[in-house]
Amino acid sequence: MARIVPDDWKNLEATGAAVREIETLSLLEKLPDDYTVYHGVHWTRINEGFSVFGEADFVVVAPSGRVLVIEVKAGFLRETSAGLVKVYLQKERNVAIQLARTLENLHRRFTAAFGAGTYRIEELLYCPDYTVKDASIAGVPAARIVDASRKRKLASVVLEILPPDEPRFDSAARIHHFLADELALTPDTNALVGQADMLVTRLSGGLATWARRLEFEPFRLRVIGTAGSGKTQLAVQVMRDSVAKGKSVLYICFNRPLADHIRLVAPPEAKIANYHQLSAAVARDAGSPPDFSQPNVFTTLEERFANVPVPEHWKFDVLIVDEGQDFYAAWVDALARLLKPEGAWWWLEDPMQNLYFRESVPLPGWTTLRESTNYRSPRDLLAYIRRIVGRGVRLDAGSPFDGSEVSVSTYAPGHAEEVIEATKRAITQALSLGFRKQDIAVLSFRGREGSVLTAVEHLGPHRLRSFTGGYDLFGNPEYREGDVLLESIYRFKGQSAPCVILTEVDFDALDEQAARKFFVGSTRATMKLIVVASERAAKAFDEAR
Repeated sequence: MARIVPDDWKNLEATGAAVREIETLSLLEKLPDDYTVYHGVHWTRINEGFSVFGEADFVVVAPSGRVLVIEVKAGFLRETSAGLVKVYLQKERNVAIQLARTLENLHRRFTAAFGAGTYRIEELLYCPDYTVKDASIAGVPAARIVDASRKRKLASVVLEILPPDEPRFDSAARIHHFLADELALTPDTNALVGQADMLVTRLSGGLATWARRLEFEPFRLRVIGTAGSGKTQLAVQVMRDSVAKGKSVLYICFNRPLADHIRLVAPPEAKIANYHQLSAAVARDAGSPPDFSQPNVFTTLEERFANVPVPEHWKFDVLIVDEGQDFYAAWVDALARLLKPEGAWWWLEDPMQNLYFRESVPLPGWTTLRESTNYRSPRDLLAYIRRIVGRGVRLDAGSPFDGSEVSVSTYAPGHAEEVIEATKRAITQALSLGFRKQDIAVLSFRGREGSVLTAVEHLGPHRLRSFTGGYDLFGNPEYREGDVLLESIYRFKGQSAPCVILTEVDFDALDEQAARKFFVGSTRATMKLIVVASERAAKAFDEAR
């Protein structure tokens, strides 16, 4: 089997333009061991058209050092009097001219690197979906075209062009170094953070696209989607659609921090609140304001909201409930009074994020849509999570990212100073990997009240940005100023960060509650997870794996 560079191409579940490239790699892999195939089907270059040089999709190097540039033209082509052409966005491009430009560019690079006459470059046009009818007008020699009629012979054609017994060129070794350098295989973490964010947004946007195409009356849709499946994108897009159509929309969730986060990305015309914020606002409007100094104020508030009259200005065309797994069944009837008779109701939830172990809310007569694909987190992280939480949980990998290498460091349970020091080292590790401070979220496995980090303002030279527990006059949460975010997994649900440090991970046994908490915390990571766990928790993770 040929050597493929980069070698992690099999981990990429491709769609669209990359499918043909990966199929082609499967064919080229059948070349002998001493052949090398350089390609651009790699996550660090996924927004660059999967190419190594210009339009060249593959560069094959023979044992002698002779180089073959393979240009893939998938889809339909046109044979014209000017040659074979490919249509791009209603513009025709001559295939032979494109290939010639690629070869000219590569010749220029090789000559500058090795000197004229010290290398040989060949070309091959691969058209896996099209059969060339008249090769004489293609603009490329017939022997250098592999079309749909003989695509299974691709490897044998390559061997004809790159003979295995040819004498070795003096520049052979340097050619390999040159090609590896040109691929830029060492990624820039800062650049990749933005690239990863754009790619994950694009991939997970599928749920937001096709779920919004559903039509039925009355519109009652329950979306049961795993972490990272695109539920937030769906909610935001539904709000945008509603506002664009002049409809009123209300978004309700359970966690206050999630409501604050959604408010930043949702259209300003949408009403955003968590359930108790909404309850307080409606009760206050009805002349029954809550008294937050009283014990059991939230229970009293829920009862008050369920019984006060609802005026017309509190009725909406579209109602979105997020974090539905955290809601009580009694809240459904209270919320139903806020929806207009012909209104649409979306209910978004993830049972694995039910940290309070509440009974699933019955929604008889509703249509249910399930999505088990996580697009947010790296593939190896999801494999790690599946081993921890059990294979009975559906958690499919939709991201092409892999090789994030989950890091685990330990501390002795019951020693607060060890937790602090281990977390400090984890931040230093994240920074050494190239993550910026604003890319890092330190999440406590414990609640805010039980965390030893809550009162900590600095971890070494790093200032922690953490919730003070108070709110300003406008009801906005107040945070300590800092560079690195500190939150609990409870408060950070529904959000994400490129690098997540999941700290204070400790439990007596890896039961369902511990597994769910680990699931919630670890699936917040879009690129890297660092776990700071007690020795007994780390041992339980090892045994689960």
